[in-house]
Amino acid sequence: MPHLKAELIPAMVTPFKRDESIDFEKAEQLAVYLADNGCDGILVNGTTGEAPALRFDEKIELIKVVKNAVRGKNVQIVAGVGSNDTARSVEEARKTAALGVDALLVVVPYYNKPSQAGMITHFRRVAQAVDTEVVVYNIPSRSIVLMSPDTMAALHQQCPNIMGVKQSHPDMDQVSEITMKLPADTWRTWCGDDTLTVPMMACGAYGTFSVLAHLTGNLLREMIQAVKANDRDRALGLHLKQLNLGREIFFLPNPTVIKTCLARLGMMESVMRSPMVPPDALEMARIEKLLAEYKALVPS
Repeated sequence: MPHLKAELIPAMVTPFKRDESIDFEKAEQLAVYLADNGCDGILVNGTTGEAPALRFDEKIELIKVVKNAVRGKNVQIVAGVGSNDTARSVEEARKTAALGVDALLVVVPYYNKPSQAGMITHFRRVAQAVDTEVVVYNIPSRSIVLMSPDTMAALHQQCPNIMGVKQSHPDMDQVSEITMKLPADTWRTWCGDDTLTVPMMACGAYGTFSVLAHLTGNLLREMIQAVKANDRDRALGLHLKQLNLGREIFFLPNPTVIKTCLARLGMMESVMRSPMVPPDALEMARIEKLLAEYKALVPS
């Protein structure tokens, strides 16, 4: 069975100070908050964490801070790594794995549009460089290309530590095909889109990497448990309650909305690194409506 057992893994934002340096104290507090509100995993240095705008030394320090913050809380740490250069991805994976993270989330190479054979070469080299489990980050909206279920099956057979996928693609047929072609005892699929957690789990997904978990972690935990208990009505009800929130947090480029929400809730500064920009007045009014809906749903 895979070592990575976390079902609800928030893609944690990276708090910044007003000078755009990382606010490690706020990061520590946020990690504890997530662990105490339904999450059994945390993804550090993912898309939502503005990883493309972080230096590698900042990524390493952030992992250390988060790991230390949740020590003893039975929370697994996943670290985002990878780029469109295989050699650099291997080096980053080795140095990150040395920190003792539970898994690496490795993005499908972006921009240079590799073939399926190119993806196999890339992921095989990364996986063979580490003993840590590897989760494929399949996100064609950012990577342009989409890894196929057959490629996942080939990679899992060649490198058993490649043991899962964060599937950020709305094609339910492909999720079903992954479930059909990958062994259930050694492979896990996590949903990568907040509004699709229940549909993907109905097609065989194990859990979810979530942005919405910053706000509704406990409700998402209850929803996942309802799916696994075959309580269709409860799962559907919780899905529908959170559906609009799950859509609205992405009406601007991620993590603009979720970070603004957390700032309005007093959890950090509303600061992102360029080229990300803060919302304008009209966008801010829409975010305030989202926050009002959130507070009505989660009064505490």
